[in-house]
Amino acid sequence: MSTQFQREAKISWYRSPIDSRVLAELMERDDFKGWRQTILHLGLFFFTCGISAYIWGEIDQSNWIWMSPLLIVVLFIHGTMGPFMGLVAVHELQHRTVFRRKSLNESFEVIYAFISWSDYIWYQQSHAIHHRATCHLRYDGEVQLPLKFSYKRWRFWLGMLAWNPAETWARIKLVWNHANGRVGGDWYEFVLPENDARLRLRHRRWARILLTGHMGLAVLFILIGEPFLIVVFTFGTFYCRWLGFLCGLPQHYGLNSNEPDFRVNTRTYTCSWLPAFYYWNMQYHLEHHMYPAVPFHNLPKLREALAFDLPIAKHGLYQTWKEILSIRKNILADSTYKFVPEIPSINSEQL
Repeated sequence: MSTQFQREAKISWYRSPIDSRVLAELMERDDFKGWRQTILHLGLFFFTCGISAYIWGEIDQSNWIWMSPLLIVVLFIHGTMGPFMGLVAVHELQHRTVFRRKSLNESFEVIYAFISWSDYIWYQQSHAIHHRATCHLRYDGEVQLPLKFSYKRWRFWLGMLAWNPAETWARIKLVWNHANGRVGGDWYEFVLPENDARLRLRHRRWARILLTGHMGLAVLFILIGEPFLIVVFTFGTFYCRWLGFLCGLPQHYGLNSNEPDFRVNTRTYTCSWLPAFYYWNMQYHLEHHMYPAVPFHNLPKLREALAFDLPIAKHGLYQTWKEILSIRKNILADSTYKFVPEIPSINSEQL
């Protein structure tokens, strides 16, 4: 059944009050912090990429017993970084809050999108709507609640902990279709309308850049005698999705549609420094939705400024997922179940 999305959502959003001078200070971009995050983020990806390729090249009959497990461990670490190289990084760069200069944000947006085979042209259009109409079913096709997942299928775990060839093939096939001007799906067609020829052309060209660029690099890797770089670079963001899934799904899972209050449709949790680094601080997702012009590095400070008016955040992925699985269990038992976070100024009877 197709969904007929509507434009021009006029939603009067509730935003927790904050002193204008404090907000202005938090909205300041910081090139040093932007460069530090970007260089370390990209650097870690290329470091594990290079280490993996080096180990592969050093494996022989005399050391394969211990070098092979080492390669698997490094590939797992490398693949774990993969999901954060895509729309997670692209997302913050599209908000133009990483660097002061727009051109720097745009340049790294394209770099990340290329590495991860990400459709950043579509995402630019889609995510702007998502922010204007978060979780409103007739307007926001990017997040349609209720979200569903099943961990009982073996293919789920294959993609989470290793590599699912079917998912890789589906991604390449999608890019191929886009390169040939074939756009399918209600939300894709809504975001990239057929009557916008210029936008469709940009979208088609980007898909062709992805295909020809990665194909050309794959040939180069073979010619220079480093074919394993195809595994760790060309397809380096296609496996070990476990941490990206654990970090990303809580954003809106089990929350409420069609509500003009981010506190009941968007979740914040806190976590240790490493997932926060991978995730560009998007665990502070509620604060990000309220004030999207605040850069990633200031979201913890924004949380402190708004904490009096927000639900208490779970700390750590364990506690966060304990709540997620509890909500999921209740939803499966009762399709009418509605989870409402504890908010200082409202209660469940008001929803």
